[in-house]
Amino acid sequence: MRGGSNNYRPGAPIVDRIGGGGFWMSGTVRRAGDGAPLAGQRIQIWAHTTEGHERDPHSHGATLTNENGEFRLEMPQIVPAFGQPHGHLAYDSGEFDTVFLRPVMPSSKDTSLGAHFVLQPI
Repeated sequence: MRGGSNNYRPGAPIVDRIGGGGFWMSGTVRRAGDGAPLAGQRIQIWAHTTEGHERDPHSHGATLTNENGEFRLEMPQIVPAFGQPHGHLAYDSGEFDTVFLRPVMPSSKDTSLGAHFVLQPI
């Protein structure tokens, strides 16, 4: 499993939210070398939540970074899978090297999870 890429679905649709709400995945995307924020980058998010397993298509979605390289997507509460509450994120748009992240939450009661990408141009 490459860096948390299990259950990855290439081309997950850009959505306003994944299922119900109450939990936020957020972060920043910057360019390697100069640290410049990257706008318009597609970030895919998926997780095991109160509404479905991370392998379920309705548990996947993508969002775009804003002009400050920030992204934020609302989704149902993440619940423990394989003993840990965690999310999955990917950058896979092709302009930079593909990156998979699997951030783990300190507590299953947390209502947000952050992840930060530094992308290397291809």
